[in-house]
Amino acid sequence: MYKLVFLNQGKVYEIYSERVDSSHLYGFIEAARLVFETGARVVVDPTEERLRAEFADTEKLLLPLQSVIRIEQVNKRGKCAIRDRSSGEKVTPLPLDGPGRKS
Repeated sequence: MYKLVFLNQGKVYEIYSERVDSSHLYGFIEAARLVFETGARVVVDPTEERLRAEFADTEKLLLPLQSVIRIEQVNKRGKCAIRDRSSGEKVTPLPLDGPGRKS
């Protein structure tokens, strides 16, 4: 199991993958078999749900080398996260069009 930490659209993503290799495309890292929490839970982590939805149909994730911050081989999967690039604080994705807001 691998923990991948990389930059994506100004945020730092932390996700898990069962396989990480150098890509046949020069300058890319290939991650396959992304791992997200499974099973029914009462408490739903909105970050985990957002990442699961974003990468739902992804077979292989090709990351440019310059976006990769860190790759760790770990014994078990931790929590996936999206962090603010400058502060490092976890970003909780909330809907922007909440009650009372008009688009």
